[in-house]
Amino acid sequence: MRFLRALVPAVLVAAVLAAPHAAAAAPAGPPPRPAPPSAPSPSLTDHPLTAAPSPLDNPLKGFARFYFPGDNQNSGYPRSLAWSYFGLSEVMTSASNCGSYDWSIVDSALNEIASYGNQAAIRFYMEYPGGTGSHPGNAVPHCFDGHVNYRNNTYWGTVSPDYDSPYLLDAVTKFIAAFGARYDGDPRIGFINLGIVGLWGEWHTWPFDTDTADGYPNLMPTDTDAAKIIAAYDTAFNKTKLEIRYPDSAGGAANTRDIGYHDDSFCYREGSPLAGVTLPQSLGGADYAQLQRALNQGVENKWTTDSMGGEVRPEIQSSAFTSWPGGSGQVDNMKACIELEHTTWKINQTSQSYSSSDPNVAAAVRLMGYDFTATHAYYPNSASGSATVGVTITNNGVAPFYYPWTVSLGLKNSAGTVVKTWDTAWDLRKVMPLRIRAFPDWNVGADPTYLDYGYPQYYQSSLDLAGVAGGSYQLVLKVKNPLEAVSPAAKKLRFGNAAQNADGWLGLGSIGVGSGGSGDTAAPSVPTGLAASGKTSSSVSLGWNASTDNVGVAGYKVLRGGVQVGTTSGTSFTDTGLTPSTAYTYAVQSFDSAGNTSAASPSLTVTTSAGSTTPPGRVLDDFDGTPAYPGAALNDLGKWTGGNCFVNGGGNGVVSGGALTLQYNNCGWFGSDVNTDLSAYTYLDVRVRGASGGEQSHFNLGLGGTTKVFGDYVLDGGGHPAITTSYQDIKIPLTANGISRSAPGQLAMGFWYGGSSSISIDSLSFTN
Repeated sequence: MRFLRALVPAVLVAAVLAAPHAAAAAPAGPPPRPAPPSAPSPSLTDHPLTAAPSPLDNPLKGFARFYFPGDNQNSGYPRSLAWSYFGLSEVMTSASNCGSYDWSIVDSALNEIASYGNQAAIRFYMEYPGGTGSHPGNAVPHCFDGHVNYRNNTYWGTVSPDYDSPYLLDAVTKFIAAFGARYDGDPRIGFINLGIVGLWGEWHTWPFDTDTADGYPNLMPTDTDAAKIIAAYDTAFNKTKLEIRYPDSAGGAANTRDIGYHDDSFCYREGSPLAGVTLPQSLGGADYAQLQRALNQGVENKWTTDSMGGEVRPEIQSSAFTSWPGGSGQVDNMKACIELEHTTWKINQTSQSYSSSDPNVAAAVRLMGYDFTATHAYYPNSASGSATVGVTITNNGVAPFYYPWTVSLGLKNSAGTVVKTWDTAWDLRKVMPLRIRAFPDWNVGADPTYLDYGYPQYYQSSLDLAGVAGGSYQLVLKVKNPLEAVSPAAKKLRFGNAAQNADGWLGLGSIGVGSGGSGDTAAPSVPTGLAASGKTSSSVSLGWNASTDNVGVAGYKVLRGGVQVGTTSGTSFTDTGLTPSTAYTYAVQSFDSAGNTSAASPSLTVTTSAGSTTPPGRVLDDFDGTPAYPGAALNDLGKWTGGNCFVNGGGNGVVSGGALTLQYNNCGWFGSDVNTDLSAYTYLDVRVRGASGGEQSHFNLGLGGTTKVFGDYVLDGGGHPAITTSYQDIKIPLTANGISRSAPGQLAMGFWYGGSSSISIDSLSFTN
């Protein structure tokens, strides 16, 4: 394993401790929610889309590894980013003219990185202890000779230029202007670290820093002069995302600019006793931790507009995700680090050896940055002349997508060829994370508390169908990676959907295009054999025989009482949200891609079962389909609920037949906010069954300040919960288990104990 940077001694913590801090401000607190999107037009047909795990090498997120010329950059764990340092003297090559630049070393690296379909994250430096082997240790341009005072950092053996020199500042700011003029918006580059100042360009010169009490002089620039470098970068780059090491670098000069942060020691714990260098003090971090600095500056929400990058601390890269979602030893709580920092990408050289099937790593990578799923497409089943198309997109990651990449709609013919495309004005930067983790410093609930933030974002465009031949097509969507104009291997931005194709096009469903009355006018045959395959007190499951059509059946409309209640491409459907002991009359129609619809099938009347199995008391959720899960993100108390990392339901789990089924493989989290006084109730009643039985050891349950493995809770009489393959009401005494009834907070379940199975929860309630 080759590393461009040697592991830093533990005592280097002092470099962080001694870094200058600007005057502390109060934490900003929860960011205000964005404005909700518009609703789909009721005239459009809803085409629900099936979720699936998103790819692990989506562009501009996840892990970056070091660029080495000639290396196979797509070996090892999937990724889309490469990291590279460049010495300033490798571009400012003239010994007599600081305004002369040779960009060939940069272009060579960017071209090779792009040839693998990846984008680069880069940093310039002047001091690099020992060099990299391919880049110099002393990268101070020779045109500074005789004009800039040189000092020696005797601890690291580097030459440190006088960063306050007017000559140096003039030359560096002009270099930055030229850098931006050449590369701002270059599709080969994803992120630029400000660099230039300090060891490795990391904006510190430890031990020669502001802490001069140790006898070492300060080699760092003044805040005023360092701010000039920051301002030069902000002026030169208006498209490519910038990052700087600390929120308080140069007295916080970057905090009001379009610049994110770069945590070079991500999720590491050091010292005695161990303290985190990413998480804040409220979660066991040191007073110099990255997020504590952000809180001190009131910029903990900078992620809403600017990216958060960095490096997984090299000492922990091999074990960083072994204890996911938590941590162990020098690895801090990894999920908390990602969620609170809103991490988009990290250098992680050791990811080269990670298994691509490791579920812990996959869960972390998908959580990083954006994680898009298209949940619904709205459009007519057939159209002529023009068609209005809408799509709802959700973000299950921790950060937005930071670039205005073009979103296109298209039509694919039966051979899979895209025959027509339309560029839209849809801005993916508006698709914010659905929920965010609250800092304990915000005082909104015990950690972890999650707050609603983004919305399922709805976009809509009108498509001109002029020139499109009549027939049946697949409506598709694609986000264009600008790198595709440079490299045919460019990684495509792909959605977490079952219909996502490797070519970047996401299938939205079939649509028939008419041609002024000609073409297919024959309706499919009437569906036959309509029958009830099951029912509960709140749902009816239906099945029928397939119809036939001269071209092909596109789907079926399900009618209840003569009114359409759903569509499906298959021959079964479950109608939910019904009333117990009530008769409902159903019929089914078939339709084709041209919009031809059959007559209704013979009707069928079904009476739902009597009563509900939901225990009396205060119902947290009975999963009867109202409110819809996960779409409404509300439980029966009208408060937030949701899940992630489950195998089914796009990570959320699936509600069907009046129960929530959570399928897991050592990964899954479900939460449902209570935040209601339960003093009048004695028990938490969990009506549950397992696929195999014995699942009580596979997950924990947290409520009211208590978290235990589910099977460790104590029941009346001294027994413990045991899940079987049949539904049973497991009544957990609240007070006896130390659960606060006056401040219950959120009910949360974490499936991190090595199990692989599924449980079905019929209801969660509080009873006596």
